[in-house]
Amino acid sequence: MHTIPVLVKLRARYPRARIDWLITPENAEIVRCHPALSNVVLFARRDFSQRGRRWRAMLEFLDLLKQIRRAKYDLVIDMHGQVRSAFFVLISGARVRIGFDRPVKRTLTISTEHDLKNVPSHGWRGAREGSWIAYTHHIPIPTLDVHAIDRYLWVGKLLGFDDNPPDLTIHLSSGTVRNIERLLKEKGVDAAQPLVVLVPGTIWETKHWTIEGFAGVARHFLREGFAVALAGTKRDQPRCRQIAAAAPGACDLSGKTTPADLAALIRRAEVAVTNDSGSMHVAASLGKPMVSVFGPTNPVHIGPYERPESVVRVDLPCSPCNYRRLSQCPFDHACMKQVTSAMVVERVRKILGSAKSPAEAANCLSSP
Repeated sequence: MHTIPVLVKLRARYPRARIDWLITPENAEIVRCHPALSNVVLFARRDFSQRGRRWRAMLEFLDLLKQIRRAKYDLVIDMHGQVRSAFFVLISGARVRIGFDRPVKRTLTISTEHDLKNVPSHGWRGAREGSWIAYTHHIPIPTLDVHAIDRYLWVGKLLGFDDNPPDLTIHLSSGTVRNIERLLKEKGVDAAQPLVVLVPGTIWETKHWTIEGFAGVARHFLREGFAVALAGTKRDQPRCRQIAAAAPGACDLSGKTTPADLAALIRRAEVAVTNDSGSMHVAASLGKPMVSVFGPTNPVHIGPYERPESVVRVDLPCSPCNYRRLSQCPFDHACMKQVTSAMVVERVRKILGSAKSPAEAANCLSSP
């Protein structure tokens, strides 16, 4: 999601170039239909963790390396900045290889313009794991107090990007949209019924809002006449099942959608409620009303782009902290437990224009 604006500006800068994106298959459908992209190059990373697939995965990986080498790219840009991505950069043999500079000292780059700061050194500070060695040109890091999208666009100073606002637009296939229509129909959701999508999953343990918090939001909007859909990966199914059990009537689509399907589901909805997760950035890219609960991470850096009103958090001295595991938190996950469903519902209402019913919400959202 954060890299799509770079793609758009690359196309504007090099209108006749072949522009490929190295990406995992599960995420490819998010960008495959983008008009600025020429091709997706698939890296099936997950195949290495599947028994019975590892030998075949290794052969396919070697074929991938040959494919990248044969393409004879003139320019490769690595936004990820890890040893894995830097390896592909080197394999490409490109004459120009761009990535972020080595990590900077946090104490020298924190500015006074933001109240929220990640004091520990756990957050992003530059290219990691020595990956900067693979690059011929480095993106300077003047400050850490910047959103990830704006940080990625620093590459434009090296390449001569235009000054137009970032374009985050996601382009989905008609097949993806039809798949979501089918799933909702199977769950009894009418095409005209207003929909709230809850995406309660995220990788970090500490970024999970409470089960009861999501369930409370679901119950509220079910009473208001909205359809409520729970979405997530197979990893998120236990959480989604608990929320669905605590909010009878909510339909559980967890484990049944690809990332592109999730984007289509959010586009269908009136509003999405999430943690700090990829689904939050999908909603922001789609321009959908959304509310995200934040605790250990800094919304200034990685929140929904230019949507501060969509963030709900409690102001605690310990937050943000960037701790990933609950065992690291000495305050019993207070930053998330103190966020109530009433706080989130109130913020949703404010963003939707204080609509009192599904019909009013639909009218509000369709107004110019």
